[in-house]
Amino acid sequence: MSDPDAFDRVDLTDLSRNFGRRRAVSRVSLALRRGDILGLLGPNGAGKSTLLSMLATLVTPTSGTIAYGRWNTKEHGVEIRRRLGVLGHELHLYPELSARENLQFFADLYDLRDAGVVERALDQAGLTERADDQVSSFSRGMRQRLALERSLMHQPTLVLLDEPFTGLDDRAVGIVTQRFRGLAAAGAILVVATHDLDVADGLITRMAVMQAGKLLLATDSGTNVRQQYRALVGAA
Repeated sequence: MSDPDAFDRVDLTDLSRNFGRRRAVSRVSLALRRGDILGLLGPNGAGKSTLLSMLATLVTPTSGTIAYGRWNTKEHGVEIRRRLGVLGHELHLYPELSARENLQFFADLYDLRDAGVVERALDQAGLTERADDQVSSFSRGMRQRLALERSLMHQPTLVLLDEPFTGLDDRAVGIVTQRFRGLAAAGAILVVATHDLDVADGLITRMAVMQAGKLLLATDSGTNVRQQYRALVGAA
């Protein structure tokens, strides 16, 4: 990525999060580096979304720390958040606005002065011909692609993706996976929470498997994903 002041790694140390008496994440330690595409895998309720929310600074850890290079959220929250790209289950698009208006609104929030940034995002999303249509008329897959490009417009250093392949057909999945590889090659750090083990296999460069809030495995291998997952978690 082009930001010389951004962090080049993210370190999670003994990270835990409780909700009342329930421990959603339990003492997770991970080191993320530029160029990583980390597959965050596990069954429903494993703690993946909570871990992503803590990385996104949306949920405060109960204990443990997250270091974004030399920065921490207490002292450098604004700097960190400006360098995050987040795509969650809720796409947070304005259905009454067009695709172009949704992207322009976000570009204005981030004070993106490049006049071509919105048109490039529309092109990456494959929505140039539908740019002026209301998002309420879009399929789930179209909205997913639009929300993804909105989250990438400001060239984030850390990209957090919760089930990014939802609603995408095979062609769109191929386009999105190539997009992710390009981001990693440019120096971004990607964390992809997904149940789609076939897509993950060959895309991710590292994998982390969670169950019941605990980290069962963290490895640099991004192949034989289903086999490794099944050995840890069971049939998949």
